[in-house]
Amino acid sequence: MNKINGKMTIFEIVNQYPQTLDVFVNNGFAQFEDERKLKAAGKILKLESALKSRKYDVETYIKMLEDKIEEAETNVDVTLKDTRKENADINITGLLPCPVRVPLMEKFDEYLENYQKKYDLQVDYKLEAASLGADFLKNILTVDSAEKLPDVFVSAGFEAFFGQDSVERFKKNNVFKDLTDFELNDDFKGLDIVDKQGHYSVISVVPAVFMVNLQELGDLPVPQSWEDIFDEKYRQKVALPVGDFDLFNGILLNIYKDYGKEGVEKLGKSLMKSMHPSQMVKNAGKKIEEKPIITIMPYFFTKMVRDSQTMKVIWPSDGAIISPIFMLTKRDKEEELKPIADYLSSQEVGEILSHRGLFPSLNNEVDNNLPENAPFKWLGWDYVYSNDIDALIKEVNTIFEESASEVAV
Repeated sequence: MNKINGKMTIFEIVNQYPQTLDVFVNNGFAQFEDERKLKAAGKILKLESALKSRKYDVETYIKMLEDKIEEAETNVDVTLKDTRKENADINITGLLPCPVRVPLMEKFDEYLENYQKKYDLQVDYKLEAASLGADFLKNILTVDSAEKLPDVFVSAGFEAFFGQDSVERFKKNNVFKDLTDFELNDDFKGLDIVDKQGHYSVISVVPAVFMVNLQELGDLPVPQSWEDIFDEKYRQKVALPVGDFDLFNGILLNIYKDYGKEGVEKLGKSLMKSMHPSQMVKNAGKKIEEKPIITIMPYFFTKMVRDSQTMKVIWPSDGAIISPIFMLTKRDKEEELKPIADYLSSQEVGEILSHRGLFPSLNNEVDNNLPENAPFKWLGWDYVYSNDIDALIKEVNTIFEESASEVAV
């Protein structure tokens, strides 16, 4: 698209593309939410200079701005494109990770045009940005009959997919069936990531890794594992993605599974700040008081900072905790939905997820380009099916909040 370049001032960019203000505010430049500061400093501050002063990767940041512009400009054409059809044969709904939503929507739109012609079926679909969060998922999935559920639903998020008042009760009635049949990527071998009971599909994952601020680390050792984070020496020195509901719940659940209540309590005591992942990178190179030494964030956001002298990305030796990107497809429409499930789990979609968003694909035809020795940590389906995940989410959040509150007092 190339509408943004580093020589443009921040005011020039926002004035020409107002939708980019959200990107700046949520990614290191919250001061420009104040219109006076935007008109004053923003008129003289060039984008490239601003990003380099914060040690942000210029190319990655510009890509975020470009995607935001493209998303706004194509919102009517790509997001809806008059696809909300009454009496449609197939309904597809879900949330897509923000960094990959626009390119995925473009490809999926092309695919569905051909699909509708080939099979003479009308498809009604709406795939929103993941930033809409848990409430959107619950509104879609908390219904009184399976007929009101989407035929295909795609999203990350433990709450929605294991809620007793939503998906869980329909699963028990065999409403869903995993229609994918791709060969599992070697990166996930031995992880119990494929649902052996055949209800849920997993097409990709969101990994959580550490970013360590070497300037603030001092004499402390660089943490290499999740257990290291629990050490008293890191008490109130860690930033966690509390605002990222799906990944944060995945972290708490995995810690509880492996280390019990004590592990969740120790994680709570390590908390210095709670941040949405998009805010975590803004402290790199910025001189402020009480800066976190360690930030736990989605792997994607590590692309924002490439100053290895200041910030060091650590892939946990015991595994990056993952939040799966799930897909649900209805059993009673297997014939119609199989081609769609195949496409959403295909190499083409997998490469967009993995290469554009650093969300590793489960499809073996995709090279996820992961670092050497990059294991994953996942609950496992045996654990999921033997526990009330909905209730467990509430329990671990309560334990975490109480522990974090005790330290803050």
